[in-house]
Amino acid sequence: MSIALLSLGSNVDPEIHLSAAIRALRARFDGLVVSAVYRFPAVGYAGPDFLNAAAIVHTDLAAAALNDWLHALEDAQGRDRSGPRYSDRTLDIDIVLYDDAVLEGPGHLHIPRDELRHAFVLRPAAEIAPDWRHPVTGQTLARLWDAHADRHVDFERVALPD
Repeated sequence: MSIALLSLGSNVDPEIHLSAAIRALRARFDGLVVSAVYRFPAVGYAGPDFLNAAAIVHTDLAAAALNDWLHALEDAQGRDRSGPRYSDRTLDIDIVLYDDAVLEGPGHLHIPRDELRHAFVLRPAAEIAPDWRHPVTGQTLARLWDAHADRHVDFERVALPD
């Protein structure tokens, strides 16, 4: 079994799509751990705020197979990949960390995810995995968050419907 840290986000009917994603993750992976859900401004373009969370899964899937499973989940929630990279989305789930692996490919799979430098990924991730070490820098997620420029911002927590 491997352990993966996921980043989840949505800015199109986000409460609906994140709730559905968390239900699907719980159905597939035992012992799912999910952070609080936070509201963050869009990054890379002017768009509606995103709701973001992090999750820890214990998985029997290799990183590439897990990535494929997550893409199928995104697609099931109406993810449209035809537009610009930075755009509104029903659901975006990325593998941020996978065990202590450093991977490039296949395709767009990159572990650790570069987005870990953004508050929308790091804040929820550090909440549920503060002692997890970045496989390249060796720093814990708690330490990375403590050093982040937005560490003092009080991001709004959002309750999802059951």
